[in-house]
Amino acid sequence: MKKIAIVTGASSGMGKDFALTITDNIDVDEMWVIARRKENLELLKEQISVPLKVIPLDLTNSDSFSKIEKLLTEEKPIIKILINASGYGKFEKTTLVSNEDNLGMIDLNIRALTNMCLLCIPFMKKDSKIINFASIAAFQPIPYINIYAATKAYVLSFSRALNVELKKEGISVMALCPYWTKTEFFDRAVTNNKVVKKYVAMYDSKDVVQNAWKDLKKNKEVSIYGFNSRLQVIVSKVLPHKLIMNLWIWQQNIK
Repeated sequence: MKKIAIVTGASSGMGKDFALTITDNIDVDEMWVIARRKENLELLKEQISVPLKVIPLDLTNSDSFSKIEKLLTEEKPIIKILINASGYGKFEKTTLVSNEDNLGMIDLNIRALTNMCLLCIPFMKKDSKIINFASIAAFQPIPYINIYAATKAYVLSFSRALNVELKKEGISVMALCPYWTKTEFFDRAVTNNKVVKKYVAMYDSKDVVQNAWKDLKKNKEVSIYGFNSRLQVIVSKVLPHKLIMNLWIWQQNIK
């Protein structure tokens, strides 16, 4: 049976960096890449050594999952790894973000990620793996990045519990929790943004991805890269969340 990797959000950023490094870390016969921008996905064919199935879909559209399910049912592959990298955020007062974007974050960051896991798990075998994109934002409530942070808290909790549930089948699930990372994410997140002005650290996408591969091989359930990231997690566990939120407001000089 054909062994495949599936990457959502593969057209740019960390999703793309994962797609470009899969064959260095996982033995697959084919890679399926999913994102809205077909032209960006097509460009990957020149950079990846295995056959590439380009699947241009918007995962906020529920019809997309019928197409993915149909492909899986017809081809019956063994999924060696699923990387759920699709997602977006908006940095602004929640009531000033459009309803479309507020609900869109929930649809993409939560519903789509969950749906991809549920569709793919039946096609996984022992030693298959899932990487779900959470965030350092998952560890605390964050005003003005409110819904995005809340969706990532879901991803973290869902992934850790799913990892335990799938242990008997030999399938591992890891939540990737990046800090601020240089990607196209900010092109969408900070449109007309007057809120988030200070970034304590900005990491390189390739470094975060390389560290994630190392953590996956160590069977870690959560991957965190960088001193500032680890410090943030510790602080969020020690200090009351009300105080952390007030410190965040002070740091960003939000009136």
